[in-house]
Amino acid sequence: MGEGNAWANGLVRGQIERFLDHLTVERGLSPHTISAYRRDLARYAAFLAGRGVGDLAACPEGTVAEYVRWLSGTTYEPGKRYTTSSVARGVAAVRSLHRFLVREGEAPADPTAGLVRPRVPRRLPRPLSVEEVGRVLASPGDDTIAGLRDRAVLETLYGAGLRVSELVAMDVDDVDLEEGSVRVVGKGDKERVVPIGRYAREAIAAYLTRARPSMAAPRSRAALFLNRRGGRLTRHGVARVLAEHAGRAGIRRSVSPHTLRHSFATHLLEGGADVRVVGELLGHASVATTQIYTLVTEDHLREVYFSAHPRARRVPAPAARPGRSAS
Repeated sequence: MGEGNAWANGLVRGQIERFLDHLTVERGLSPHTISAYRRDLARYAAFLAGRGVGDLAACPEGTVAEYVRWLSGTTYEPGKRYTTSSVARGVAAVRSLHRFLVREGEAPADPTAGLVRPRVPRRLPRPLSVEEVGRVLASPGDDTIAGLRDRAVLETLYGAGLRVSELVAMDVDDVDLEEGSVRVVGKGDKERVVPIGRYAREAIAAYLTRARPSMAAPRSRAALFLNRRGGRLTRHGVARVLAEHAGRAGIRRSVSPHTLRHSFATHLLEGGADVRVVGELLGHASVATTQIYTLVTEDHLREVYFSAHPRARRVPAPAARPGRSAS
């Protein structure tokens, strides 16, 4: 079922566009998130068009349930089905859309009220160890412009636990080296000030004095981190920088900018930081979001306990003596 027919019905299109406008203007969601909602709802609209539903306000509850079953069993490429998390995200988008229409008085009832969201297996973050992070951050040299830039990018990303979108959006004026902090705008346009340590401060200072002036161009404007053409460094650019230096550091598994954010949170908690403080530093709206990192540290504590405690080590059972019965 192609998504090209998703906007065939003008009424459904208008209803979805009003919802997307609400997410953009009133909730302040990022363009990336809006694009994800648009794709999910385009797929939903195409499905409804194939079932003859031309008004979301009159969508039967059974049709929505049928859509969830269809999405769970369909393939987007030969042999590739949507994952449980993709189905859950799609259901969440559909539910939010119908709830919006009810709140706005455009629909008499919510056909998703009885839906059960697919259970998504909890995936614990896989942080790097402190030693691995140290190797990655030590990879960029300080004898080239690119190396100075890369070191500042990685030290800031890990030192402040930033989302990559927050990092690339930073301007020069968002850094206070004297205070030792950076100002970032997170999800929902919520601004926060995050402290940075000595390593990040020194790396940013070296980049600003020895690298950025040579990289700057008229198009740079106030952007803090620049690419080789003088434009603002992009999310993909940061991912490439990290992948390059993770490889040089001998890290064989995939490492993304979010891996450094996971590592930041995990290392703080392992060091004794309060989960609420870590949540504030990460810009989480709810402490429940931060709780997942406590599970990672609990696993680490158990590993240390069983390997170090003299009464917890698993000792193999002694072999039976020759000639004696085991009864």
